[in-house]
Amino acid sequence: MTTREAFLQRVRQAVVEGNRLTAAPPMPERGRTGYQGAGADPVARFCQELRNAGGVAHEAKTSEHARAIVRELVTAKSARKLLLSRGGIVERLELPRLLRDMGSEVLIADALPAPTKDAFFQADLGISNVAYLVAETGTVVVATPGATQSSPLERGADPRSISLLPPVHIAVAQRSQILPDLFDLFDLFSPIGDNPQFPPSCLTLITGPSKTGDIELKLVTGVHGPGELHVVICD
Repeated sequence: MTTREAFLQRVRQAVVEGNRLTAAPPMPERGRTGYQGAGADPVARFCQELRNAGGVAHEAKTSEHARAIVRELVTAKSARKLLLSRGGIVERLELPRLLRDMGSEVLIADALPAPTKDAFFQADLGISNVAYLVAETGTVVVATPGATQSSPLERGADPRSISLLPPVHIAVAQRSQILPDLFDLFDLFSPIGDNPQFPPSCLTLITGPSKTGDIELKLVTGVHGPGELHVVICD
């Protein structure tokens, strides 16, 4: 009997005898396995990890400081056409009015008439809200429209195109939106229990500017998305 025949015989025998469990064994409790956390200072950890990934973190002590940072970035990049999210901290900081007063052409993503593809591609810079920041990995979490009413996400309109198509992406967040670990993000969305929570239609996890190493194993930035990522963290 050849090795192949012996193998097939064992398979046939197993099928005859029945080798399936009546129920799948329960998954082991994860506990703290794999959990890294953020240490004593989640803001400092996020900023460091974002820098490690090639992004730039800006800490703002006041609302006016946050506006000044955004103004300086727009001026430094010579950005004329700006694409902004609606709602959230972007509106609370009055960024649309501020940037229009600077002479910039400001487009609000979900207020554009169809078709909107040209406006997204022509924008020099995109400014979005965030759902969360993850300190452990320096990750920006952006939620697409359509989050369920039971979702813990802050309401706002943040189409994926804002963080994908313009060459420069500025994400504006509050310190309270920082989560210590990636596990904490997914623990927020559990369909089990008395108060089930469901994620939105899409969560985009952004860790640094777009980059790839597919071409001759050389790291190239800005191939599939923005070449620059700035995160403004407001107190």
